[in-house]
Amino acid sequence: MYTKHLLSWALLLLLLTTCSDDQPSGPILDCDDLNAVKTRFEDLNNNGILLQSINKTGNNYQFQFENGETFSFADGCFDLVEENKNEWYYNIRFSDGKQLLVGYIGELNVEVTADPYPYSPLAAQVDVFAPQEGRVQIRVIGKNGPDSDVIHLFEAYAKQHTLPIFGLYPDHENQVEVSFTDQNGQLRITKLIKINKAPLPDQFPEIIIKERKTSQMDGLFTLISYRGASDGNNKPFFMDAFGDIRWYYDFTGHPQLNMLGYDVGLERLANGNFYFGDWTSNAIHEVNMQGEVIRTWPLAGYGFHHNVQEKPDGNFLVTVNKWGSTHANGNNSVEDFIIELDRQTGAVLYEWDLRESLDEYRTVWANNLQNEYVDWFHANSVVYDASDQSIIVSGRLQGVAKLDYANNVKWIMSPHRGWNQNRRGEDLNTFLLQPLDQQANPITDQEVLDGYENHPEFEWNWYQHAVSIMPNGHLIMFDNGDLRNYGFDNRYSRALIFEVDDEARTVRQVWQYGKERGLETFSGIVSDADYLAARNNVLFAPGAFVNHGSDGIGAKLVEVNYDSKEVVFEVNLVGPGIVFHRAEKLELYP
Repeated sequence: MYTKHLLSWALLLLLLTTCSDDQPSGPILDCDDLNAVKTRFEDLNNNGILLQSINKTGNNYQFQFENGETFSFADGCFDLVEENKNEWYYNIRFSDGKQLLVGYIGELNVEVTADPYPYSPLAAQVDVFAPQEGRVQIRVIGKNGPDSDVIHLFEAYAKQHTLPIFGLYPDHENQVEVSFTDQNGQLRITKLIKINKAPLPDQFPEIIIKERKTSQMDGLFTLISYRGASDGNNKPFFMDAFGDIRWYYDFTGHPQLNMLGYDVGLERLANGNFYFGDWTSNAIHEVNMQGEVIRTWPLAGYGFHHNVQEKPDGNFLVTVNKWGSTHANGNNSVEDFIIELDRQTGAVLYEWDLRESLDEYRTVWANNLQNEYVDWFHANSVVYDASDQSIIVSGRLQGVAKLDYANNVKWIMSPHRGWNQNRRGEDLNTFLLQPLDQQANPITDQEVLDGYENHPEFEWNWYQHAVSIMPNGHLIMFDNGDLRNYGFDNRYSRALIFEVDDEARTVRQVWQYGKERGLETFSGIVSDADYLAARNNVLFAPGAFVNHGSDGIGAKLVEVNYDSKEVVFEVNLVGPGIVFHRAEKLELYP
């Protein structure tokens, strides 16, 4: 008996050390080896190595695991080998009465809902059922090779998953791989599903790709806060690098947003949802990618326009009209207040009255003081500066100003011409930034200071939009260049970066792109510029009335490398009027 067991153990050890995918069968084991086999089966399952196949010839069984280990048994070693397809395991009862559950990978149960979200037409939903806890990955197979695929691994470990699918094509039978990954991160099974989507409505701009270097771009997708839909309902969309629209909102028929007017457009909250102000409903809205309104903040006593910005603490800075606000000349005034809104309660925590801190009579860039609604400042962006707990506000008709939380001016970035006092009697000339050349020497030419001439190493911002703070503290903005130097001769727009010394009140131009492109990237209104830290690129986005020559009129996106200024992505969007106010490089899944 001892000799027989020794021989069986030797055969088992030989099997465990020599079997591989190239050797699917091995020595036939005796039933006396079942204890050792049972222990090995348990070890394999505990380490996430599952049964790949069972072959039965007569009453002989062969078990092969996914790591290549194969066990072959003689007749009579098992009383029961029963498959449970719903739970992905075999119930094995050995002839000695011992019982064991051995896991395997079966079929993945996937149920598709093609159109679950009425306001997100290019999205779908899958319900995935598995008997084991794991994660699900989806891959929307792109029409233009792997560079156009959308791949997302969901975070949750569960047996049942209800998941959104984004990145589908309109008017196309989309192929989507749904994959199951176990708790060890190992890909277990993939199932291919097909989802058909309807064509796009006749509401979107023509998209013409001029340059694409996908390996050098900051991501595949650009969010366009589109404003050109002919039905008047703004329709933001995600466009991929090949010019295909892969997601959009259509709030036609929505009880709150059926005439959506978001002005500047959508941005993404820290929690992954979108947020925007809407001048039609006069509120701030949080909306998920599926088009579900998560929360709304009404603006009682104020009217939304242009921009809402999330602060690090979650509160909102908002550019607003204050109902009943009047200019010092007695006419009503607009677009000259900023508020901070408490994210939790909706209460107004702070209010900046720009009539108090700035010069409401300055008319160097525009004079509409006789209008019933005087738009003397035209605030178009606001951003929080965490370095000193202040705000930076852009006024299309005045320049850029930094204010503290008591509405005191810290500095003003604008041509020096025409500044006088604010309502407090402060001389605003004392807050004007002093421009520097590249050697940090002050520029003293009064013609340059006042904006009549440009310095070889410095040009002021003109009618700017979309001011934001870069990771290194520099300011980036879209310098529209309308009426540059108070005339029509120098019509070019720029992505412009300034370095500002708050204490010394100096400003140095450190980077620009667009002057060299002239009229082909000129947009006198709206528009955007963003620094893309992941690839050290800049997105330069003229948003309206750009002359594309034979392509027509519309907007443009140009993604350039910061160091080389090489264009890695360029696209013309052909459409009437304002195509977009802002554009953002974002991933489809937050």
